[in-house]
Amino acid sequence: MATKRITFPGHDGTALAARLDLPDGPHLATALFAHCFTCGKDIAAARRIAARLAGMGIAVLRFDFTGLGHSEGEFGNTSFTSNVEDLIAACTYLGQTGMAPSLLIGHSLGGAAVLSAASRMPGIRAVASLAAPFDPSHVIHNFADALPEIRAKGQAEVCLAGRPFTISKGFVEDIEKAALTQSIATMDAALLVMHAPLDDVVGIENASQIFGAAKHPKSFVTLDKADHLISRAEDADYAAEVIATWAGRYIPLAPPAPPPGAPEGIIRVAEADPAGFLQDVFSGPHHHALADEPLAYGGTNRGMSPYGFLSAGLGACTSMTIRMYARRKGWPLDQVSVDVCHDKVHAQDAETGSGAKVDTWRRRIRLEGALDADQRQRLLEIADKCPVHRTLERASDVVTELID
Repeated sequence: MATKRITFPGHDGTALAARLDLPDGPHLATALFAHCFTCGKDIAAARRIAARLAGMGIAVLRFDFTGLGHSEGEFGNTSFTSNVEDLIAACTYLGQTGMAPSLLIGHSLGGAAVLSAASRMPGIRAVASLAAPFDPSHVIHNFADALPEIRAKGQAEVCLAGRPFTISKGFVEDIEKAALTQSIATMDAALLVMHAPLDDVVGIENASQIFGAAKHPKSFVTLDKADHLISRAEDADYAAEVIATWAGRYIPLAPPAPPPGAPEGIIRVAEADPAGFLQDVFSGPHHHALADEPLAYGGTNRGMSPYGFLSAGLGACTSMTIRMYARRKGWPLDQVSVDVCHDKVHAQDAETGSGAKVDTWRRRIRLEGALDADQRQRLLEIADKCPVHRTLERASDVVTELID
């Protein structure tokens, strides 16, 4: 994944700092991510979700709202309305670069902001809210003790998550007037509501209210035991994978298939988690898979091992070759299944000093249907003619070069 640091003008012209996470493989769509109240674009959940979406072909722009993080401006002069306007400015910027977003993602108060902004953004096809409040003024409870001073003096400094922030009377009045019911009801996009039942910052009842206000298509997916900040990597990864899968129903995430006979192209493998072994695997512009190692070898077991992919290739090619031959002959083959066993463990072979030995793949082929003995024998012979089988039997050369 490549990440570009960029700036663009916010609602009042001040420079907003952003990161654009780009796919290593094909760029299928663009998403715009809005962070939680007083957080920033680099909070763990934002980084992780953006990285996983980029790994699945969706570019993500995440930025600091005015007065937060590395963005210019004074937080004390901002409001919920200015956050919404910053989102619209970000959408405009992406459109000017030829990457107009079709997906909005908002976390906590950022979720309320994307729900408010979506109907004003042309081209948005899907909106995902994460732990979002139905009433934006819900955030006032974070500084409720300071409300008398804010109303009396026009502003007050409060401590949020260990950091000082100036909250103005204008911010309070603006967010107290904010209402999402009409914005959600008129949103011309599919909605995904994600919320954790045990969220002790924004209660699960908020998800119910958002869901009830929305028109179809709408979906709800629980975040189970995630905390409000979605701070655990596994929860952020899960959220990203659900969002990508769900969005595929409303956003065209795959280009048209290539014509028959076109080369398959390059298999691109990109590291998804530098702390482990998870890999994003791209085959052409429309296929994505995960490769990993088992838990016992330091992986997260979220995908097949490299040897598992080799075995899968042999099994799939065997089954396809048998089916193609039986179809051509008109034989009554109802179903083919192939069990493949490889006598090596990739993580062990990857260790320095592991000795080389002859690889053995064992195939167990099941053929169902009213086939006679000669037909079954012939199909067994055909299995040995599958291209992957022949490739594995032949000696191969691997040519490697380092590129900039």
